[in-house]
Amino acid sequence: MFKRVILIVLDSVGVGELPDAYKFGDEGSNTLGHVTEKTGIGLPNMGKLGLGNIIPLKSVPKNPNAIGGYGKMAEKSAGKDTTTGHWEIAGLFIEKPFPIYPHGFPEEIIKEFEKRIGRKVLGNKPASGTEIIKELGEEHVKTGYPIVYTSADSVFQVAAHEDIIPVEELYRICEIAREILKGDHALGRVIARPFTGTPGNFVRTGNRRDFSLKPFEPTILDMLKEAGYEVFAIGKIEDIFAGQGITEKNHTTNNDEGITATIKAMDEIKNGLIFTNLVDFDMLYGHRNDVEGYAKALTHFDNRLPEIMGKLTKEDLLIITADHGCDPTTPSTDHSREYVPLLVYSPSMKHGVNLGVRSTYSDVAATIAEIFKVGTTKHGTSFLKELLL
Repeated sequence: MFKRVILIVLDSVGVGELPDAYKFGDEGSNTLGHVTEKTGIGLPNMGKLGLGNIIPLKSVPKNPNAIGGYGKMAEKSAGKDTTTGHWEIAGLFIEKPFPIYPHGFPEEIIKEFEKRIGRKVLGNKPASGTEIIKELGEEHVKTGYPIVYTSADSVFQVAAHEDIIPVEELYRICEIAREILKGDHALGRVIARPFTGTPGNFVRTGNRRDFSLKPFEPTILDMLKEAGYEVFAIGKIEDIFAGQGITEKNHTTNNDEGITATIKAMDEIKNGLIFTNLVDFDMLYGHRNDVEGYAKALTHFDNRLPEIMGKLTKEDLLIITADHGCDPTTPSTDHSREYVPLLVYSPSMKHGVNLGVRSTYSDVAATIAEIFKVGTTKHGTSFLKELLL
């Protein structure tokens, strides 16, 4: 039986619209399908696991000799944001969507925020993060006023130049916003968005931090930690779960760092869960509709996947999935309501296991719960027995 699970979330790598995508304005979205179609990338290592068996992919053929398990998962929760997706992977459903602010935040929220931080704010509207610092960055540098903005997701984002508002002060400001945004305004995340540079050449830095709500019920992370297992969080996993259920962390800032940290953690953690988020697909390419960049990021992960697989023992299970879509080929720059891929592999499992269409991301949590014998999750159906020889 398995003693360790390596769970990797390819942030935003969806595999086609969900039946209710029309409710979100996401008809026709297919992040992985469209990126492979437009660029012709092959992804041979994920292809060996069975990636091309999940959905038709123009440049990743079906593999009759796949060595992994493959399928796709539907999102049952009401939303398509990062927090909702990750919480569902961990066994927690969001029945009521987190609030969104398509016209900016209410006056009472902004006034309270300004009062508490002792500064006025700029912006207060939905915007692209790169565009709003182009638009308001110079004024921010002159005034010292932080830039507040949102998106189609449930986020309160605060951008500030690192020389004007130091990173630690920006984090403190975001913690104040997190304290204010409760009750009816309990949105999913407050995000610190530091940047550097000069007018016309502002660049966001890797010092982003997310301040999420705490999960309102125990997740698989809590169940594992309580049972004495290690839960190693890599990337923004710590932020997404507000530190809850985590025993160790490595707050990496990009995909390459995240992959390297995962490999390093495999040398250190012998019994428990290594939970990694690789953010670049979403943050750098999906939201910017950069198809070529998205393809290069997928190729980079695929090229490094053998390093991860080479460290797997017979007592390890690798799970690769995603948390939502963010199709860079559509006019929208927002997340998309999509199925997510499910790829699993262990040197000791059956080859070529078709895991089908799973009704919820929480099947991952249910499987992990069964592996570690920590009870059953509230949601999800384990696929462990389908993998065993």
